[in-house]
Amino acid sequence: MTTGSKDLIFAADLGGTHLRVATVDEHGKILFRAKQHTPDGNDPNGIVDAIVRAVNEYRTSADDASLKAVSVVVPGTVKAEEGTVVKAPNLPCLDGFPLATALTNKLGVPAILENDANAAAVGELWQGAAQGCRTIICVTLGTGVGGGIILDGELWRGVDGAAAEIGHMCVDPFGGVACTCGSRGCLEVFASATAIVRMTREASPRHPDSLLQASGNLTAQAIFEAGLKGDELALEIFRRMGVYLGIGLANLINILNPEMIVIAGGVVNGWDLFEKYMRQEVEERAFPLVRVKIVRAKCGDDAGLLGAARLAI
Repeated sequence: MTTGSKDLIFAADLGGTHLRVATVDEHGKILFRAKQHTPDGNDPNGIVDAIVRAVNEYRTSADDASLKAVSVVVPGTVKAEEGTVVKAPNLPCLDGFPLATALTNKLGVPAILENDANAAAVGELWQGAAQGCRTIICVTLGTGVGGGIILDGELWRGVDGAAAEIGHMCVDPFGGVACTCGSRGCLEVFASATAIVRMTREASPRHPDSLLQASGNLTAQAIFEAGLKGDELALEIFRRMGVYLGIGLANLINILNPEMIVIAGGVVNGWDLFEKYMRQEVEERAFPLVRVKIVRAKCGDDAGLLGAARLAI
């Protein structure tokens, strides 16, 4: 394999289930990619070793294996300037761990660290739906709800690196649904994949004829597929999800007045089922003079890897 460029970034997207890696050139072209299960256990060095092995696998396969840097994104709060993970709920062994320093010591190249949703926003701005924009918000709808904010071309991390926790914006103070963050009525408990499954189970007694009644292993994907077939339970859930998402987006629009909001993550598969209700809420609640575009993400699972590379470049 010939890379054709010495300015390559080795990007790693570290999830609670999978570790996805790629080498990316300065133009956003992915030249090598691999995927494996994230190591289990309580030792952060197991994760370090997994990333190091992936780098060495690339170096072995490439004719020109020169790397400019390693860039890792994690699902949690990070101190980017220190390269330290502050809190990673799905990977608690990394809490307080200086991951960037550990990788630099093992690999001999600079390493940087970023939150995964922040990186996805950068990736969509660089190579995806938000190309040409300067101020965007990226909302990631997955197992939870994450976010990234870019203001006038600069990633906004906040004072403590915890900015854009969009999933923990309250959209229903009287709903009483508890969130894992300790608060109640958060967007995450209404617009995530986990929320879609929970709301479906809660509403299923009202829909005894639903296709989903026979589903032993209920997933957001199965609910989406039932909705495409006209299942009333599934359609009710995506309508409700779209309403709450629209409330959250209207709040973001009123505060930040972005050019664009990019909706990313696996739940976007249900776009055709929730888009109408999301837009209705935005139209009713957002300041009427704004001109924001709300669009689907284009980079898919590569957004975080591309953002990681762009940040390193």
